Amino acid sequence: MRAAVIGGGSWGTALAAVLGSNGHEVVVWAHDPDVARALTEKHENPKYLTGLRLPDRVSGTHDLGQALAGAELVVAASPSHVTRAVMRDALPALPKATPIVCATKGIENDSLLTMHEVLEDVLPTEMHPYLVCLSGPSFAKETVLRLPTAVVVASPWEKMAQRVQRCFSNDYFRVYTSMDVAGVELGGSLKNVCAIAAGISDGMGFGSNTRAAIMTRGLAELVRLAVKKGANPLTLSGLAGMGDLVLTCTGELSRTGPSGSGWAAARSCRTSCAE
Repeated sequence: MRAAVIGGGSWGTALAAVLGSNGHEVVVWAHDPDVARALTEKHENPKYLTGLRLPDRVSGTHDLGQALAGAELVVAASPSHVTRAVMRDALPALPKATPIVCATKGIENDSLLTMHEVLEDVLPTEMHPYLVCLSGPSFAKETVLRLPTAVVVASPWEKMAQRVQRCFSNDYFRVYTSMDVAGVELGGSLKNVCAIAAGISDGMGFGSNTRAAIMTRGLAELVRLAVKKGANPLTLSGLAGMGDLVLTCTGELSRTGPSGSGWAAARSCRTSCAE
């Protein structure tokens, strides 16, 4: 199968590596021409995943049309703040009746739409049944290193979720399916707020008791909000909710957790209070 990954960041590259290791031909569209060139010539992403070798079946391009030509699977993995613009540009070249996997976690600032809702807003109605979201506790670096990882793909159309599941699944990348798009997306997005709070707590020198309280009560609030959006509360106890929350609040590779921007936020908070 030929797959196109839109987004040459760390997570887009990691998903391309999974697909490539499954025997699929993968073309990654990267906004940075140097990244696109390195993906083709060195099978490496030196900007985001330095020193990690990718499968030979993974290549890169700076041309959206070239990336999408003949694609039988499309993975949308651009940062949330540019997803709307990038997918609008990609629309003329998007193949028909093809799964489009949204692998970006986040909520659009101005509209407060999830990424699945953004894609529904950008893409024509006939493409909506082919939209699938992918989420769960998954650091890009560990995925490329083929460490055991479990994620979930969600779609209102169960057969579409199962189709995407088959494309990604292998002996180190376990994929579960769900029909609860709202729960899976909100779990992957809102957990970052709790993780930043956990990072602030660590930066202020609080201990494990405080972090556990933030995670537990944060998850309770997350569930209440998600249910208001139509989510199944049980979804938030799974990979896309509790699983992702635990990883982001405790993992050393997290940008929002203990060693990431949460600590920087705590330092900024201390400085502001002192002033």
